[in-house]
Formats: sequence, structure tokens, C-alpha cells
Amino acid sequence: MTSDDARLRVTTWRKSSYSGASNGDCIEMGVGVPSAVPVRDSKDPHGPALAFDAAAWSAFVAGIKAGEFGA
Repeated sequence: MTSDDARLRVTTWRKSSYSGASNGDCIEMGVGVPSAVPVRDSKDPHGPALAFDAAAWSAFVAGIKAGEFGA
């Protein structure tokens, strides 16, 4: 799936609750795309989006929570 295909089918973009009131450096995840997770830069909502396989995205998030990627 290309990023353009994913963007067309995204029904809602969800921003991290860690983004804070200033809406700083953050990403948004697209909702409504079966088996893929579209991701975009919250500062550039009309810019490009990447689409990740849902299983790969889940593994990435699990790795972050486990501290596998240093600061």
C-alpha cells in the first residue's frame, strides 16, 4: 500500500496524548485503514504519510515501551 492510498482511506487522525498543549513534535496515527497504520507528522498534516503493516507497528510500539531504543 502506498502512502497516498492509505491517506485516502483514513477516517480520523489521532495524536498522542503525550503531545501536550503546545502540539509540539509529535506524530499522528490514522484510524480506519484495515491491516495498516498510517503515520504522519502532526506539524505537517497535509504532508506525506507513511503506512506500516499493523503487526510491524505493534512490534515497534512494544519495543519503545520496553526501552529497546535509547533516547
